[in-house]
Amino acid sequence: MKLLSRASRPSEPPPAGLKQMRIVATGLLVAMAAIFIATRALEGGHPAYGYIRAFAEAAMVGGLADWFAVTALFRHPLGLPIPHTAIIPRNKDRIGDTLAAFLRDNFLTPVVISRRMRRMDIASIAGAWLANPGASSKRITRGISRLAIEVLQALDQERLGGMVRSAMVQQVRGLKLAPLLGQALSAAMADNRHLPILDGIVRAAGQVLETNEQLVRTMVHERAGAVMRWTGLDETLSNKIIDGLKGLLQQMGENPDHPLRERAEEALATLAEDLQHSEAMAARVDALKLAMLENPAMQRWINGLWEQARGAMLRIARDPEKLLGGQVGEALRQLGETLQREPRLRATINRFVRRAVVGTAADYGDAIVRLVSETVRGWDAETITGRLENAVGKDLQFIRVNGTLVGGLVGVAIHTADRWL
Repeated sequence: MKLLSRASRPSEPPPAGLKQMRIVATGLLVAMAAIFIATRALEGGHPAYGYIRAFAEAAMVGGLADWFAVTALFRHPLGLPIPHTAIIPRNKDRIGDTLAAFLRDNFLTPVVISRRMRRMDIASIAGAWLANPGASSKRITRGISRLAIEVLQALDQERLGGMVRSAMVQQVRGLKLAPLLGQALSAAMADNRHLPILDGIVRAAGQVLETNEQLVRTMVHERAGAVMRWTGLDETLSNKIIDGLKGLLQQMGENPDHPLRERAEEALATLAEDLQHSEAMAARVDALKLAMLENPAMQRWINGLWEQARGAMLRIARDPEKLLGGQVGEALRQLGETLQREPRLRATINRFVRRAVVGTAADYGDAIVRLVSETVRGWDAETITGRLENAVGKDLQFIRVNGTLVGGLVGVAIHTADRWL
């Protein structure tokens, strides 16, 4: 509806020079009429007046004929409903359909687009811009920035956020998490990347024990008999338990080959194996995954992801220079240099872009064609007349001038033949 309402506005102002050219063409026709009247009165005085009169007379005929032809394309001459005039306004719907068909057959077919896209090296252009964005036109950067801001602000945030959330949840629901965790754990153990985790667990256990010494003493005191409490053996037992645990944790931290560490590694290896191959373990992991997804806190976190991402994209779009000057900008520059160096990567990206554009044309080409046809149909006669006349510009008035001059020359030729043959 926006397109149709905009298209129904009055015609755009004529381009520079068109009005002056109309005055020239009309003035030339008026001049020929004045010369014809003057030479008609002086024709008997000198033979040359006959040639001038013949030139002016034929020039008037040629100029009027071309004025009629040019005017008949866009409107009724002198407002008279002469048949076969106002050709463009009367046939604007057919013109729109023909233009849409021409656009579809010559530009929006997958074969044509694919052939044209093969000649374009989009990856090289993008690589050159990314490698040295400062050398590119700032107008392009500002234009891309404004376009990104308008698109992000125009999107329905609630609806799009729901779509993003649903897509994320569906992806996580369909993800086989247990095998991935098992493979990651096996790879970490193969490279001994799990050892810092074990060391951290041992240190954390020591800190927990130190923080909760009084809790251990209280538990021993409450469970000890009256005799042990009366003799103070409960306190001795508590100290022995605490010291023994501290010593055990210290030995595990200092000795990589400690038996308990070996048992912990065996348990991790068994866990990695079960995660990859045990259906029971996979079911437990899936149940835990679903429980996390249904947790209100997790849902609130997922809900906020899109808004956070949108806010970050808006900040980047509003200040693209800052982005290009930071770590992200450095990464983009490295990507641009890589694109310029690696022909195989460029070929892959160009192929992807070509397929994306061809797929878009195949999916939305008919919609674009309908949009063109419906837009032209929505224009009123004045709008389409003014736009086409302005598009052709001064050439239409040159037709009138040429018709006047050529008509005059033909008139002189006929007058000469009449006199001398």
